[in-house]
Amino acid sequence: MASLIEEVSRRTIDYLASLPSQPAQSTERGKEVAALLAEPPPEQGSSLDSILDLLFDTIIPCAFNTTAPGYFAYVPGGGLHSAAVANYLASAVNRFTGVWAAAPGAAEVEAQSLRWLAELMGFPEGALGVLTTGGSLSNLLATVAAREKLLGDDLSKGTMYFSREAHFSLTKAARVAGIRAQNFRMIALDDDHRMRVDLLEEEIRRDRQRGLSPFFVCGSAGTVDTGVVDPLDAIAKVASREGLWFHVDGAYGGLFRMVPELEPTLAGMEKADSLAVDPHKGLFLAYGTGALLVRNVEDLHSAFSDSASYLPAGEEGGTDFFSLSTELSRDWRGLRVWLPFKLHGVDAFRQALREKRQLAVDARKTLEAEPDVEFAAPLDLSLFAFRQRWQGKSIDEENRLNRALLERINRSRRIMLGGTELDEKFFLRLCVLHLRTHRDRVDEALEIIRESLEAGR
Repeated sequence: MASLIEEVSRRTIDYLASLPSQPAQSTERGKEVAALLAEPPPEQGSSLDSILDLLFDTIIPCAFNTTAPGYFAYVPGGGLHSAAVANYLASAVNRFTGVWAAAPGAAEVEAQSLRWLAELMGFPEGALGVLTTGGSLSNLLATVAAREKLLGDDLSKGTMYFSREAHFSLTKAARVAGIRAQNFRMIALDDDHRMRVDLLEEEIRRDRQRGLSPFFVCGSAGTVDTGVVDPLDAIAKVASREGLWFHVDGAYGGLFRMVPELEPTLAGMEKADSLAVDPHKGLFLAYGTGALLVRNVEDLHSAFSDSASYLPAGEEGGTDFFSLSTELSRDWRGLRVWLPFKLHGVDAFRQALREKRQLAVDARKTLEAEPDVEFAAPLDLSLFAFRQRWQGKSIDEENRLNRALLERINRSRRIMLGGTELDEKFFLRLCVLHLRTHRDRVDEALEIIRESLEAGR
């Protein structure tokens, strides 16, 4: 075992040390790698060296390099090594945390991690929740909890409200939860790409007049397309007045509330009935580490609690996580939140988030000085969308040229940006949220972007 871990650690350390020189993306050999892996089940084992060679030389490099400092596409996953150590420990000791009585200490580590997150997000004492695989599952659990509390068995009239830039996992969650697609209301945006609360109120009023049952509204704490934060406080007031469940999708941006100067930007988030946050984004942890926080944990318990005679009896005051979600068997997710917090301290994460925000602010200021560069929306957190304008060109032609611009930028392989389409216009997206991204790589990225802009003019 010591030998196995020593060799894996050596290879991993070498890999991490080489990240600054690795390409930000390298997927061109995808079909070749897939073909290479097509083989029958191995009857005999192989040497560790040969397996690690295959992994580190062929399989791992063929990817968007989400652990590299030049990865500005989508919303990065950090890959903090202390979280990887927590994963190793959790898998090695293999504690079952679905039921508190089966591993009280391990389950309490997870519960304490959730209490910390709830406190950092401004939720009241007593708030809790459950760690999930990510925002998609968190949004689903919140939808089901709201459905159970406010609709009961009659789902046919339930109506739900999202902004036009809400994450697609929300409408998917609604469908899985049994809400008819014809009862989804996509609320239009203002000029800054935020949900228009006046139109939200109008839609709720119309639906009540039609005999429907409005029950759920979601605001975004950082959209994927533009990074903006919806007017959460205003949405919270509408939800309270109308008796709707108020959910906030903060998978990308919610954890920026840890930075005191950004609390006003996210004001109202703490009033949510439920909040999805992704520590595998804002806390730089390993993929598969999401969280759903709820103001009243009994809402989750009412939606998901069940039992079987073979399960150990619950303990008063202990949290049975199987009764708060759809999962019974699950990995010990809490350790990969608890251990990094204990090892590094919360302020290390706060300072890292503050750094990413400032890097994004400075990057945007630099690009604002470039001629004919248009931005989709204000910069609220650390993600913004921009495009090049060309005088006299049609929208279709500008879109083609901006797609070519993105390809030109990413061709460097030192950085990777993403793209999106808003109101029939193609925009490039730059997201600064990687633990290994610092001033030097942002400066290099800006130089690549400026050179690419100049080449396309």
